[in-house]
Amino acid sequence: MTEAKRAALRALLERHGLDALVLSDAANVGWWLDGVRTHVAQLADGGEAIVVVRRDGEELRTSESEAPRLREEAFAHAPHITVLGWWESLMPSFDAEERVGSDRPDAVAAAQPAHGAVADLSADLATLRAPLSDAEQDRLRALGGDAATALTAALERARDDETEHALAGRTTGLLLERAIEPLCLLVASGERLPRFRHPIPTAAPLGERALVVVCGRRDGLVVSLSRIRAFARPAPRQQDAYRALLEVEAALLAGTRAGARLGDVAQAGRDAYGANGLPADEWRRHHQGGPCGYTLRDKLATPADDDVIAAGQAFAWNPTGGGWKVEDTVVARTAASPEVMTADPAWPTVEVGGLERPDVLVV
Repeated sequence: MTEAKRAALRALLERHGLDALVLSDAANVGWWLDGVRTHVAQLADGGEAIVVVRRDGEELRTSESEAPRLREEAFAHAPHITVLGWWESLMPSFDAEERVGSDRPDAVAAAQPAHGAVADLSADLATLRAPLSDAEQDRLRALGGDAATALTAALERARDDETEHALAGRTTGLLLERAIEPLCLLVASGERLPRFRHPIPTAAPLGERALVVVCGRRDGLVVSLSRIRAFARPAPRQQDAYRALLEVEAALLAGTRAGARLGDVAQAGRDAYGANGLPADEWRRHHQGGPCGYTLRDKLATPADDDVIAAGQAFAWNPTGGGWKVEDTVVARTAASPEVMTADPAWPTVEVGGLERPDVLVV
């Protein structure tokens, strides 16, 4: 963990008048440990370790099963580790007078029903995680580049007569070769792409085009991106629909600046559908994305969101419509367009709104 994170958590204790803070959500534990993986199951919300933060120090609590790996492979400078039997609760015992907060207050309270109320600090911790440090942005940029090159390689090798399962398997292999965990992997054939927003891979042949959607994690951070390959050049009306969708995304990206209200960005994206010739209610058929970083999405953005975008905060917008989808992970800047973190120079692009955006790959 960095001194900045340590100071931020202690300030959180002070602000809420707490004696201890329990981190058990996998995203928060991963953030505190600068990307160290404590969970075993890929999609587990909680890891095999929890962190207890007090004013005078921190403690990592884990099981005898996980302690050897964490000590040997994860920590260059191990914090204090308390090792427990696999059958024991990781939750510590608190004195009755201690004031405790957590990202999962119900779990803490359930372990100690006599202790009393536990403050819910999940929203505070999400706010602390939001602005990525320079080192975290470097990790995200490297992850995004590797994920993008994996998708390029997978789709370049695709054949119109192979199945969605085959393309999903190739993509998974290319991600794992780059040490990227595929948390979500969707594949759509040309026949299924216009009909389903979440196309779980099937035995359907790819046909005229193929969509691959990936959410991948490495070193605690997560990127999301989507790419489309066509096996024949799309008809002019199809190209127009894709360009219209890029204009919707451009409205979302243009608003993604430090200091902007998140709800205003979401509203701009909604308005852009009808303004660019797509059905005005297209936004109802799928969420448009939102802030991310240590999770697939910290929340799904809506016009009601009053959150203020932070410099260095990551976002993944994913507008869909007209049989198309576009998605990348970006990081907000103060006085410039967001930086795209999931770019591969080998993928064809088209300039929209001053940014190079992914075109449809036609090979």
